[in-house]
Amino acid sequence: METTHPCTKTKGFLIVNLDKAKIGKKGVAIVLVLMIILISSLMIGMVLYFSGKGTEISLIDKKYKTAKDASYGAVDFFLKDFIPTSISIATATPSSSIISSLNSLNLTTSTAISKIATDTCFSSKLLSSTSSWHGTCSASSDIKTSGDIKFSLKAESSTPFDVYIRITDTIQGNSNTGGVMLEGTGVAESSSGIITPQHFPYTYSIDVQGERQLSPSERVQLEVLYAY
Repeated sequence: METTHPCTKTKGFLIVNLDKAKIGKKGVAIVLVLMIILISSLMIGMVLYFSGKGTEISLIDKKYKTAKDASYGAVDFFLKDFIPTSISIATATPSSSIISSLNSLNLTTSTAISKIATDTCFSSKLLSSTSSWHGTCSASSDIKTSGDIKFSLKAESSTPFDVYIRITDTIQGNSNTGGVMLEGTGVAESSSGIITPQHFPYTYSIDVQGERQLSPSERVQLEVLYAY
């Protein structure tokens, strides 16, 4: 009858356990590598995602600033040139306040201005309170159809911008034409002891919407309060 030496059994048992330990370590190493790859992939994906979002936000901001600059230019012209000229003409000939103003300003070909409101409506907006505006003034909330005038401003390398302007409220101010600015003049500086306020005959609330032609997403809306 054959017999097996005890040491042989023990030695074989140790070899099997060592092999299992090696296999276990390899499995742990593989899991760790896979986890590192997964975390690295997630980090790279987040970097790419936020980089793309940053580019998208920068593009949106650029579009907004371009539309805002175009609107600022139209508003500046409307307040400093168009309203004073129109008030002078509307006082004498209310039925031609817009057309005559455009003709007298001698505009260049890079700027096209078209009227939306009637001359009678625009004259009443310039010279009377809101409650006394002419019946032809539109009550629509859509500035494209109820605006007063529209500017079409040419761009250097793309489609032009359309800027719609509408007077939404008119407040008649004081009628004293002999007033002075209060800045720099205190009570002690006035020889008579009475300070006469600056003459502001009209205060206008104005809505503005500027957008690129064929791309309304490039749009900005402004509200302006102007004392003439």
